[in-house]
Amino acid sequence: MTVLRNDWTLAEVEALFALPFNDLLFQAHTIHRENFDPNQVQVSSLLNIKTGACPEDCSYCSQSSKYDTGLEREKLMEIDLVLEKAQSAKDKGATRFCMGAAWRNPTDKSLDKVIPMIQGVKAMGMETCVTLGMLTQEQAFTLKEAGLDYYNHNLDTSKENYANVITTRTFQDRLDTLESVQNADIHVCSGGILGLGEEQTDRASMLRSLSNLEQHPDSVPLNLLVPIPGTPFEKVAPPTESEFVRTIAVARIMMPKSVVRLSAGRTEMGEAMQAMCFFAGANSIFYGEQLLTTDNPDTNTDQELFTRLGINQSQASSH
Repeated sequence: MTVLRNDWTLAEVEALFALPFNDLLFQAHTIHRENFDPNQVQVSSLLNIKTGACPEDCSYCSQSSKYDTGLEREKLMEIDLVLEKAQSAKDKGATRFCMGAAWRNPTDKSLDKVIPMIQGVKAMGMETCVTLGMLTQEQAFTLKEAGLDYYNHNLDTSKENYANVITTRTFQDRLDTLESVQNADIHVCSGGILGLGEEQTDRASMLRSLSNLEQHPDSVPLNLLVPIPGTPFEKVAPPTESEFVRTIAVARIMMPKSVVRLSAGRTEMGEAMQAMCFFAGANSIFYGEQLLTTDNPDTNTDQELFTRLGINQSQASSH
């Protein structure tokens, strides 16, 4: 029986990262099989409903108003277009539809405009997810009443590395929003980005912060940084392929019942690397040609990959 732990020490997590690669993958895959069908991958789709002009200074992000990345600012998308995109995603096999807005934190007025979008997507029979920035406890309850299934709020990196990446908010601000979301009984979607100038100990620390939340996140998206020209991190060296796969494997071991999502950066990954990630415990992807403002493999490419690997899409997600 799988035991869920919320008391990992940094030394224990670093010891997992230090295992020989094959031993780590064997352990991760064994745990993966105990909790999931290893040939099922859940599919989500992500839509940017409000682009750019964000007051935060995240050093990797094209949507920050602090950097000139050539990104066109766009107002909040009209609900009819959002629902049209959601229907298209559903037709291509997505079971969850995520909507992202480039806000530091939504005003109550902004939230009132997003709620009908959530209700419209839910009426299509899809799971709903939004990422809108920091939330108050009251706003989290409002989203729960609207029928929201998931709230995405990534930790991004370790507590120790955080100030090197973002200065306009603190690591504790992220944890406070996650606590508000969990208090409202909304599923948490929270992970991080690899390639933010971090060391392996930072990856261990980030996964420890996620696994030591009161409840493990239901979804853990792990992103490979897509360097954006014009941002401070445009020339940061990416992690090696084995470092990325190791992080997937350690996440699977530490959070055995969470869905681990292979998120941004898949266009940079070859077939073998993605297959290795699925073996290590990744069992969700984002579908569609674009994730917020970065490229993603097109749907046909993913279908062909699934066919070659013998992976069947989950038609209904339990996480």
